[in-house]
Amino acid sequence: MLAVIDKLLILQDRDRALRRVQSELAHIEPERQTILAKLTTSQTGLEAGKQRGKQLESDRKRLELDVEAKQQLISKYANQQLQTRKNEEYRALTHEIDTCKAEITGLEDQEIALMEQLEAANREVQRLTGEVAAAKRHADELVSQLTSREKNLRAELASLQSNREELAAAVDEPTRQRYERLFKNKGENVVVGVHNGVCGGCHMKLPMQILVGCKAAQELVTCINCGRILYYTRDMALAGED
Repeated sequence: MLAVIDKLLILQDRDRALRRVQSELAHIEPERQTILAKLTTSQTGLEAGKQRGKQLESDRKRLELDVEAKQQLISKYANQQLQTRKNEEYRALTHEIDTCKAEITGLEDQEIALMEQLEAANREVQRLTGEVAAAKRHADELVSQLTSREKNLRAELASLQSNREELAAAVDEPTRQRYERLFKNKGENVVVGVHNGVCGGCHMKLPMQILVGCKAAQELVTCINCGRILYYTRDMALAGED
C-alpha cells in the first residue's frame, strides 16, 4: 500500500469522527428547543385552564350581583306597595316583584350551572398542574442530559481538531486537495478499498487496468466512475482471484 494511502486513511478516520461529532452537536439545540416547546405547550394548557376558571368565577360573581340587584328591586317595590293606595299601582308593583323573582330563579339556575362548570374546571386545573409538574421534571432531566452530552461532544471535538491540520499536512497538497474535494462532495467514504473487482464507494465494476494498477501500488489510482481514491490490501480479493 502506498504511504500516502495510509496517511489518507488516518485523515479520513479523523474527518469522519469530526463530522459525526459536529452532526451530533448540530442536533443538540433543536432537541433542546423541542423539549422546551413541549413543556411550553403543557404550561399553556394549564394557563388556559386557570383563565377559564377565573372567567367562570367572574361570571358567577356577576350573576350573584345581578341577584342582589333584583332582590333590592323587590324590596323597593314592596316598600312602594305599602305606600300606595291605588289597586292598579299595587297590581303593577306585584307584577314587577313576580318578574324579579322569576328572573332571580333564572339567574340562580345559571349560577348553579356555572358552579358545576367551575368545579369541573378546578379539577381539570389540578390534573393539568400535576401533568405540568411531571413534564417539567422530565424536561429538566432531558435538558440536563443534553447539556452534559453537549459538553462532552465539545470536548471531543476540541480533541479531534487539535492535530487534524498536522494529519492533513502530512499529505502532499495536490492529493490533499483532491481528497478534501471528494470528502465534501462524496461523503465520508472517499478513500476506499477494492473488493472482487468493484469500487468500495460506488460499487461499480472496475476495468482490469485499474485493478492491476491498484494492486501494484506504484501510484495513486482513482475510480473511473466516481473519482474516489482506491487502495488494495492482501485481504481484498480482485476480480478472478480467490
